[in-house]
Amino acid sequence: MHLKHLFKYLIAIGMLALGLSGANVQAQTAASASGKTELLWLGQAGFRIKTPGGKIIVVDPWLTGGPKTPAPYKTDFSALGKIDILLVTHGHVDHLGDAPALAKLNNSVLYGPADLMTPLITLGVLPPNLTHRFNKTGSVKPLPGIKITAVAAEHSSILLWNNPATGKNESHPAGEAVGYIIELENGFKIWHMGDTGLFGDMKFISEHYKPDLVLAPIGGNFTMDPDDAAYAMRNWIKPKMVTPMHYNSNPLAKGTLVEFQDAMKGSAIKVVPMTEGQVIEF
Repeated sequence: MHLKHLFKYLIAIGMLALGLSGANVQAQTAASASGKTELLWLGQAGFRIKTPGGKIIVVDPWLTGGPKTPAPYKTDFSALGKIDILLVTHGHVDHLGDAPALAKLNNSVLYGPADLMTPLITLGVLPPNLTHRFNKTGSVKPLPGIKITAVAAEHSSILLWNNPATGKNESHPAGEAVGYIIELENGFKIWHMGDTGLFGDMKFISEHYKPDLVLAPIGGNFTMDPDDAAYAMRNWIKPKMVTPMHYNSNPLAKGTLVEFQDAMKGSAIKVVPMTEGQVIEF
């Protein structure tokens, strides 16, 4: 074949391959944009999110110690699937829970408040390459089409660590608690509030980030109770949907789903209740 003709042939083949690749990317993007979001409640503040693009996000996985953790997740971490993104809102045991073990099992980076990730590294709980430190208003894009933004939460944080040298529990400062705005491939936004009491900037966060679904603690004592949570939803946040969480697992957190539903009566906001182990699509 003449060199000139060979050159044209190679260019044509390359353009065809590029076109097919581009079409494949466009098809994948379209599928992600039109797909469903799947939410599984793991108990307390723990959730598994399956994104429209098929990725798995796990937040605050208190599994082995959680009194309401659904089978089989309490004993079989692999039942969660391959975790692509792992998030923790603060250091309390009912949130940090099994996150370090899941990070190691999945070779997945644990994203969390900077001053919680640091003691996890220095105490040898996790290696630096399995952590990502960021703070409130900081954003990460761990995968194409997915954006995670840390936002304020009105709560405390401490890390309880069992020292293998002494066998004794130690408490270590763990920075400040956060919530997360989780934006998925199709633009659907979830605000996982973490543990929080009422604070006025809930209104700003909602106006700025515009979440579609809010996962809100209602148990009281450590967080908002049902009346406080309903006040925040009705007056400040005004989302399309709210799913209550962080109740039914600690005797000190006495707030109930029924109390929250009663406090939300007459509101246009859709309350989407879940039971532990239930899966809902959005």
